[in-house]
Amino acid sequence: MMKTIDLNRSVYELVTEYPELADIMADLGFTEITKPAMLHSVGKLMTIPKGAKMKGIPMTSVISSLMENGFALAGQMPAQAASEASGAAGSTAEQAEKPQQAQSDENAQAQTADSSESKARLALLKSYLRRLAAGEDLESVRADFVKNFRDVEASEIMKAEQELMKEGTPLSDVQKLCDIHSALFHGATKEEKIANAEKEVAASMKRAQELGAQKNYKDKNELAAILEAIPGHPLNTLKKENKSLEKLIEEAKTRLDAHEDLGDLLSRIRELSIHYAKKGDLLYPLLKVNYEISGPSDVMWTVDDEIRDELAYLVKNNDQNASWEERVRAVLKRAEEMIYKENNILFPICAVNFTEEEWMGIYRDSKDYAGCLGVKKQTWVKAETQPSAPAGKTSPAQDGEVVMPGGHMTVAQLTAMLNTIPLEISFVDADNINRFFNEGPKLFKRPAAAIDRSVFSCHPPKVEPIVRSIIDDFRSGRKDNVPVWMEKNGRTVLVNYMAVRDKDHNYLGTLEVVQDMEFAKKYFEN
Repeated sequence: MMKTIDLNRSVYELVTEYPELADIMADLGFTEITKPAMLHSVGKLMTIPKGAKMKGIPMTSVISSLMENGFALAGQMPAQAASEASGAAGSTAEQAEKPQQAQSDENAQAQTADSSESKARLALLKSYLRRLAAGEDLESVRADFVKNFRDVEASEIMKAEQELMKEGTPLSDVQKLCDIHSALFHGATKEEKIANAEKEVAASMKRAQELGAQKNYKDKNELAAILEAIPGHPLNTLKKENKSLEKLIEEAKTRLDAHEDLGDLLSRIRELSIHYAKKGDLLYPLLKVNYEISGPSDVMWTVDDEIRDELAYLVKNNDQNASWEERVRAVLKRAEEMIYKENNILFPICAVNFTEEEWMGIYRDSKDYAGCLGVKKQTWVKAETQPSAPAGKTSPAQDGEVVMPGGHMTVAQLTAMLNTIPLEISFVDADNINRFFNEGPKLFKRPAAAIDRSVFSCHPPKVEPIVRSIIDDFRSGRKDNVPVWMEKNGRTVLVNYMAVRDKDHNYLGTLEVVQDMEFAKKYFEN
């Protein structure tokens, strides 16, 4: 069920209805919200927009965080948010002018000539949404939409959505425009769509060979088709997942029409949640942060969550009655529309913006996600042979920082982080020498004098053979992990010994992690 935030309600009312909102607001800087006295007094008089203005917190940041945490906004966007968004747009436009100046004179002239026409098309797109919001019949609006925008650019739709939100249009109304993207090719059969897509891919590949370079492509769909044809490329995988999902949906619809049991089909379709997670983690934020294209994260992400949540409910409450079947049909239709939007809107936008280095970062990060929808993971050969680099923009490491594949930190930050983890951590190197203990009170005492000494010197004679056996098993590769449960000072403790290896599986040392498990008992008490 959608969680709705009415920005005209008091902070107290909202937090009472959604307790998780307190942590979200505290992270944004509304620290007083965690104090019961303040929440029950000032909180009853304060709204989120008023609080943001007093604290100097941009409402655009507040709205973005709320939507990222699954909230929909009711009512008009606050005035200061619209103002902030307009200001941000102006800044973005100024920044965009700099790289455009480096483009060819021919491109610059073309952009100038198309300016007035683009504005007119954008205004027309926005008018369709306003007609929908006013209650006009969808088919009536869709007919005009298709007539005037059969060849619409994905970027035009994105701009229309973003401008409407900046002007204060509720997010729910913007989503209506998102829901009629599929009307662009309304009336074309599925076979025609597949045939046209295959022809486009073949033609794109041929033109790529003739021009000799992918960078010569300016058309989004053309470039997306080229990337989708590369085995193992993220777009190749995402597109295959969509094709598989289409087949599953079609099979489900056929069974519904025949009033047959869906069996595990809905659970298999629900694997789209992994596909959606990859979009949400790897594509939407990169578009928004690196390229200031917020349409997908602001609109499509919310729809993703609604589809995923509805499927979860239907799988859990498998009533198989008429009402249940109606809800299944509705969510399958939304999933089909999302497939279309991804293939024709999202993927082309990503293709024309993301650099090859960013795609390689996405490819590497994708390895952390389980396979889904029956699509096997493939190797992108080029990405495997290039040095690792993160997909997002990162600031250069500063002097004195420890640089790691996952980022960079000062020694003070790294030390504090390791000391904050509620574990006793010890590391013994490949030569059996103690190299590191984190600080803090410990169940097993570790004197600082033990650093740079043999690990065997720290254990009594009766324990030393056990320690040697564990390390020998790690060194030989016979084992990777040895968990030991015990009672210590009347408390249940887990001591976990783990082999530390590099990416080539070479033994680097042994990690010992001690965790007090007493806290877990309450979860298993009757």
